[in-house]
Amino acid sequence: MRSQKEKMLAGDLYIASDPELAKESHRAKNITRLYNQTTEEDNDIRQDLLKKLFSKTGKNIYFEPPFHIDYGVNTTIGEDFYANYDCIFLDIAPISIGNNVMFGPRVGLYTAGHPIDAVIRNQQYEYGKPITIGNDVWIGAGVIINPGVTIGSNVVIGSGSVVTKDIPDNVIAVGNPCRVLREITESDHKTWELEKEKYFEN
Repeated sequence: MRSQKEKMLAGDLYIASDPELAKESHRAKNITRLYNQTTEEDNDIRQDLLKKLFSKTGKNIYFEPPFHIDYGVNTTIGEDFYANYDCIFLDIAPISIGNNVMFGPRVGLYTAGHPIDAVIRNQQYEYGKPITIGNDVWIGAGVIINPGVTIGSNVVIGSGSVVTKDIPDNVIAVGNPCRVLREITESDHKTWELEKEKYFEN
C-alpha cells in the first residue's frame, strides 16, 4: 500500500495529517522560522539554511524574509534566484524554478488543491499538481500561480495576475485570469540596451 507521501507526490488524493508528512512540514517550518529571524549581517547563515531547506538549489539564491513554505524538499531552484518579501510556496507537489528568476513581493506558488465536493473535502482529502517555471522569468508583485501551471522561459508576468493556465516562452502575460498580452521581441532588447547606455552616460 502506498504511503500518504507517495500519494501526495503522485498528485492523487491524500490526507495531509499523516505523521510522516507532519514531520517533514514541521522541519520546513522550523528552518523558515530561523531564516525569517536572521538579519542582513547573517548572509552565510541564510545560505546554509536555504541549502538545508530545498532539495536542490543554485549557488546564488535569496529570499527577503519573511517567506513561508510547506515542505521545501519538494522544491528545486536554479541559479541566481531572488524573491522579495512575503512569498509563499505550498509545495505539496513538486515546484521547479529555473535560472535567473525574480519574484516580486507576495508571490504565491500554490500546488495544493481541494475536492469541489464538500463531503470528500470535509474528510480532509486534498491533492497537488506541480508548478514549473523556466529560465529568465520575472514574476510581478502579488501574482498567484495555481496548481499544474507551467510558465515558459523569458516571460514577464504582470503584478496581481492569477495564473490558471500554462504560459508559453517569450511573452508578457497579465490579468485575472492571466493571458498573453504580447510577445517579447528583439525591439525590447534594443530599447533596454539604449536605456542602459543612457544610464552610463549620466
